Amino acid sequence: MTDLLLFHSDAQAQHRATTEHPERPERAAAVVDALRASSLAARLVERTPAPAERPWIEAVHAVDYVAQVEAASRAGGRMLDPDTFTTSASFRAALATSGAAVEGTRAVMSGEAKAAFVASRPPGHHAEHDRAMGFCLFDHVAVAARWAQQHAGVERVAIVDFDVHHGNGTQHLFERDPSVFYASLHQFPLYPGTGRAQERGVAEGEGATLNCPLPAGSDGTAWLAALEDHVLPALDRFRPQLLLISAGFDAHRDDPLAQTALVDDDFAALTAGLVELANGACGGRVVSVLEGGYDLTALAASATAHVAELLGCASASGDRSERS
Repeated sequence: MTDLLLFHSDAQAQHRATTEHPERPERAAAVVDALRASSLAARLVERTPAPAERPWIEAVHAVDYVAQVEAASRAGGRMLDPDTFTTSASFRAALATSGAAVEGTRAVMSGEAKAAFVASRPPGHHAEHDRAMGFCLFDHVAVAARWAQQHAGVERVAIVDFDVHHGNGTQHLFERDPSVFYASLHQFPLYPGTGRAQERGVAEGEGATLNCPLPAGSDGTAWLAALEDHVLPALDRFRPQLLLISAGFDAHRDDPLAQTALVDDDFAALTAGLVELANGACGGRVVSVLEGGYDLTALAASATAHVAELLGCASASGDRSERS
């Protein structure tokens, strides 16, 4: 069994805005380069994903919306909202990242790998059923969650999102679905303005959404307390058969897009808590997908700390830059 599959794709390199933009190819490259240079490298198997099949995407996104993203790419690219760009390569890059999330899920569920990490882009958790938002085209963790239910016999999927921005897309896609538990730790108020504690799901899905909004300036102690006091007990009650992580690293104190004060080891601590829960609840089956993180140095170090904990390698802390 492979310890951890590391997915990345050359397709992401061509998904680049024509003007300066924080969501850029160097983000994924920084993560992959850092992991290759770390003491973890010998336990990683790198894999280039195949593009997601269209029905997998259309299981969570509107058919007309998927066609809109494809058409925008075929036309050479355009802005889909004030923050979200496309180029001629964007449709292919988004399919590759969703494909990686599905392949990682397939590998973990089949026992081929203990865990998987998708170090590709564009990110996904803001993409809603029928529109792009916040740099995101397709919601990769949502695609993987629904694929697991439709193709791998999974009944209960949990998604934990620790990106500093609330994952409005993931919440809205599953807020009526009691079989998918969505928990988010995020700065509030902040883009996109959703994620209040009162948002707990709709109709049959009430109680399957858990938001932990944290004020600007919060540090790792506050974030870890929210995880331990609220998220982990809720996950334990839900008993997922698969845990998906929307792994954003933009809550780092060096990140330019927020005002939260986490450091590298805080992401390790958050991940360790989730891995321990997964070991008890779902046989350790964890798939993590890169979301935000826009300071390249902080992103690379935080992602390395995250992957070390996915591997159960707390001793890899020597690879982390000490910023506390």
